[in-house]
Amino acid sequence: MKNIFIIGCGLLGSSLLRRIHKKKLCPKIFVYEKSKKNIRKIKKLKLPGVIVKKPEDAVRQSELIIFCTPMSEYKKVIININSHLRSNHIITDVGSSKLMSIKMIKKNLKKNISWTSSHPITGSEVSGPENGKQSLFENKWCVLIKEKRSKIKHIKFLNSFWRKMGSKTVLMSAEKHDKIFSITSHLPHLIAYNLVKSAQDFEKMQKYDLLKFSAGGLRDFSRIAASNEIMWRDIFFDNKKNISRAINLFIKNLNSFQKDISTKSNKSILKKLIQTKKVRSKIIQLKLDTNKPDFGRN
Repeated sequence: MKNIFIIGCGLLGSSLLRRIHKKKLCPKIFVYEKSKKNIRKIKKLKLPGVIVKKPEDAVRQSELIIFCTPMSEYKKVIININSHLRSNHIITDVGSSKLMSIKMIKKNLKKNISWTSSHPITGSEVSGPENGKQSLFENKWCVLIKEKRSKIKHIKFLNSFWRKMGSKTVLMSAEKHDKIFSITSHLPHLIAYNLVKSAQDFEKMQKYDLLKFSAGGLRDFSRIAASNEIMWRDIFFDNKKNISRAINLFIKNLNSFQKDISTKSNKSILKKLIQTKKVRSKIIQLKLDTNKPDFGRN
């Protein structure tokens, strides 16, 4: 493989940088990062890679280009590098929603250039290059978006690339992807943000020192709610239709729980609680989490 260019070197970008370097996949890894703070961290950590001041400087020398910036930054970067892109460039990203971002990409990307979207299903509530790790993609799914105009050779190339990153790969349409992740990822994050905000509002209204009495539930939701706000704003806006539908479904079920509680409907609420426990069992069965109590915490 020829040189690789990583645009954006936060958690995911720096993890890719570490993994690519460890696997010795290419002669040079170029990095573009607009945050001066992150650039200082990259240098202090002595991460591999050549930091470039302008993204177009690295485009001409690279075969694979990976966008690891917040999705709201894609358009600016595309406009900067458009005139330097060639038809043999392989371009992908790590964004968590696809339909709207792909429409924007098609509108702004030079016509003879192909972009194949990726979504590695991994991450953390922490961000920044200091939190990246080369094992971040190990045994995680990576979704490759297949469209009518997708180049098969680019899909094969990226399938091989993500497997070298340690991931399992699956092909999916952008529409299916956004519907699935509106429920499995986007809604849970939104609920976490809202629950923590509700706790803050309750604390102000009641004038209680609430947080020091946080039980495991609020504590665990607060971890999710500590995620990068720019990234999640972009996801919520980008996948707004599917997330709105997911919110409506959540409200419908929440109202049903409220009715059971207010009427002390024993049979109905027990049925719901027993059914929902099965999801945890399936997650353990699929080896997506440990079966140790309290997520294996000491």
